[in-house]
Amino acid sequence: MRKTPALHSTRIVRKRSSAGRPRSFPTAILVVYALLLALGLGLGSAYLVLKGDPPFGTQRIGPWRAWPKLGSTAADPYMRAIVARRGEIPLGIGEGLALSARMDSEGRKLDAACTYRIGSVMPVARFWTLTLYDKGGRLPVSDLGRNGFTSTEIIRSPDNAFSINLSRDLQPGNWLQLPPAGYFSVVLRLYDVPGGSSSSVDVRAFPTIDRLGCAS
Repeated sequence: MRKTPALHSTRIVRKRSSAGRPRSFPTAILVVYALLLALGLGLGSAYLVLKGDPPFGTQRIGPWRAWPKLGSTAADPYMRAIVARRGEIPLGIGEGLALSARMDSEGRKLDAACTYRIGSVMPVARFWTLTLYDKGGRLPVSDLGRNGFTSTEIIRSPDNAFSINLSRDLQPGNWLQLPPAGYFSVVLRLYDVPGGSSSSVDVRAFPTIDRLGCAS
């Protein structure tokens, strides 16, 4: 009878010691968790890349950026995936060159709250277009029903120079209405460019994007 309390206390100690130990997860659960985490990070990073511009093969020309290999067989998998997601048909080598700008000539993001002027020169090309897009990559709604200009309809000065005004409020001359708010981008497409790539074009021949002021 005297040994019973001792045995009882030993059992209590063992229960307490076992209850204090951390539970160990099976190895299979840890492996599945690691695989799901890696899959989630991989899909998330791929989605973010596909939402933007191609991460490789970029050439900067002032405020403009170009991807000369975008429409060629040398396009990398990221370029092809981005083009497929957008549903675009890029210009092939020899057809022309497409450039986009999300910042002005001073490196500031293009903001619809500001007023800009694009001009006043353009590289040698048989034909060119300049199109405005909102932050979602869509054509913004305009009171004039216009989202861009072409080289055949632009109003020029007597010395063949030109300027395009970007603002939310009506401006004289060549004017494109900006979205009500948010960032935006401008896409310049040059058709039948001599040499067929940006390497053969002088940077000084490209139009600048100057910010004239912003609403308070």
